[in-house]
Amino acid sequence: MKDRDIILEVMQAGADRRLERRRFLHFAGASTAAFSLVGCGGDDNTPPPIGGTPAPTPAPTPAPTSALNDGDVLNFALNLEYLEAQFYLYAATGSGLASNLLDGTGARGEATGGRKVNFTDPLVAQYAREIASDERAHVAFLRSALGTAAVAQPAIDIGTAPNGAFSSAARAAGLVGPGQSFDPYANDNNFLLAAYIFEDVGVTAYKGASPLITNKTFLEAAAGILAAEAYHAGLVRTVLYRKGLQAPALIDASEAISNARDSLDGASDLDQGLRPRSTPFGEGSNIVPADSNAIAYSRSTGQVLNIAYLTAMSTTGGGFFPNGVNGNIRMSAA
Repeated sequence: MKDRDIILEVMQAGADRRLERRRFLHFAGASTAAFSLVGCGGDDNTPPPIGGTPAPTPAPTPAPTSALNDGDVLNFALNLEYLEAQFYLYAATGSGLASNLLDGTGARGEATGGRKVNFTDPLVAQYAREIASDERAHVAFLRSALGTAAVAQPAIDIGTAPNGAFSSAARAAGLVGPGQSFDPYANDNNFLLAAYIFEDVGVTAYKGASPLITNKTFLEAAAGILAAEAYHAGLVRTVLYRKGLQAPALIDASEAISNARDSLDGASDLDQGLRPRSTPFGEGSNIVPADSNAIAYSRSTGQVLNIAYLTAMSTTGGGFFPNGVNGNIRMSAA
């Protein structure tokens, strides 16, 4: 195939993704899909703490980007790690983070609604336990790095109520209808779809935030967490894709969730589902969501909070963080 043909093919693939997203935005909320799968450690290299005194309780408006420091960026990441750790720990073990990993500056909240998954696939259960352990370690590491400047865990919704975060996200993707709930703990497949909601966002969040970190020690640590999150995302996408070969509804669901995320974080096309993509060598899987240079996408802190709050508007709370995150970075993008 000539170089010109390859370039045209890549451009067409990007156009196809944008068209899919526009179609989703047009029809989302107008139709509901019957979806049979839906139910009713740290080491000795910890850097020194950033600050010795607690940060003030954040105001409802964000600090300008130029005024942010490394502590603000790491605390933003810590909020996301609280969410992931609580979801995976409850799903894998039936209980969440220990109380000594929850205190800090700002209002401490509870993680509500989580429970253990009755896994039927031993491999998925093992993956869940591994990721749970990693996410707990990320929380402990970031808290150690931040010292007394670490924010407390905010209120987190990981429950199954019809108006809760998971159900609202599933409804935005068309996986459940009005008044119906999505239960991420009902079975292996629902757990994987819920994990898929988080993991791709975590990768883009760390990549987008890394240029804001000035201290090289903390930047290296953030790069290490980014790599771990990318492993997690690749694992979840691989398992979903493999199961989707026998149950195509899973791949369809990944596309719907991807389009829903893209509908929240602005006009740019930063998301891809699991549907196979064209490559210069023929059809290939889409385990790695990347641009035409095979580089992972970035999201700004505001875009990440758009997805976490489940809104396309500028606000300071909602979705998985009903009262917002703690710290100086807490407003979603308009």
